[in-house]
Amino acid sequence: MDKMKSWLLTTEFKDYEISVASADASFRKYYRLTKEDATFILMDSSLELSSLAPFLDVTARLLSAGVKAPKILDQNAQEGFLILEDFGDVLFLDVLNDSSFKTLYANAIDEILKMQNADAKDLPIYDAKFLRFEMDLMKEWYLEKKLGLTLNARQQETLEDSLNAITAIVLSQPQNVFVHRDFHSRNVMLTPKGEIGVIDYQDAMNGALTYDLVSLLKDCYVEYEREDVEKLALSFRDKAGLNASDEEFLKWFDFMGLQRHIKVLGVFSRLFLRDGKDGYLKDVPLTLKYVVETASRYDETKALAAFLSEVAS
Repeated sequence: MDKMKSWLLTTEFKDYEISVASADASFRKYYRLTKEDATFILMDSSLELSSLAPFLDVTARLLSAGVKAPKILDQNAQEGFLILEDFGDVLFLDVLNDSSFKTLYANAIDEILKMQNADAKDLPIYDAKFLRFEMDLMKEWYLEKKLGLTLNARQQETLEDSLNAITAIVLSQPQNVFVHRDFHSRNVMLTPKGEIGVIDYQDAMNGALTYDLVSLLKDCYVEYEREDVEKLALSFRDKAGLNASDEEFLKWFDFMGLQRHIKVLGVFSRLFLRDGKDGYLKDVPLTLKYVVETASRYDETKALAAFLSEVAS
């Protein structure tokens, strides 16, 4: 905090008042700088310096594509401090309800399409190895460490076969697009001008077409009816001009969701067990529900659904 305040004294924001804005699942912290009617966000990445260069890089890519990412007003890359445009305090999660979600999600889908026009060259590739690495977090952190299981040979085989099938189907859909990787109701904002502001994108990768779509529509923090989710997903397909049947596209979407939610079961468990952050435990039941219900729909993953239903009950 002292280093941050010392640096602020060297900037045009030295007379601004500092207040806590928010923290995220990482070690970054956010402060609001206020002077009369003017506000800005001070991002403190001093405990996670490695995330700063990707944040600067991805911000530039998104802004070039016309995405509403926060503009950077000042920076101290050596210490890990940035001063950013302030999007306010209104998250999608705060305003989503039964009457607003279709319009809000339709607008967010348009933002995903903009993001997919961003330059994805040289971003890390979401390849088979990485897809499996992420899903393997469930076995280690959720099944073994949180639930205390030791998998027998049959369970190991079920898990292996299912994860291989998920990986193959995820990779069968169009690839090589910009992937935010965490595009959900807590990382999408409504600015004071009613624009969609995109945050927390420094872990972006080059990957599958439906990743950000499923992050949005099958959010780990809020749930809507399957019928409505399918209609919104297919509207993305239509807006993107994809030549895929309803059945094919929804299978891409569902298997991408399986990959993401299997990973998230591991991540939420790790945040609790390793990092002492228990706030995400309340979101495990919905995440598990997504996995079991989706896996139950397809022959390739019905055994996985049965296994998870058995061990998590």
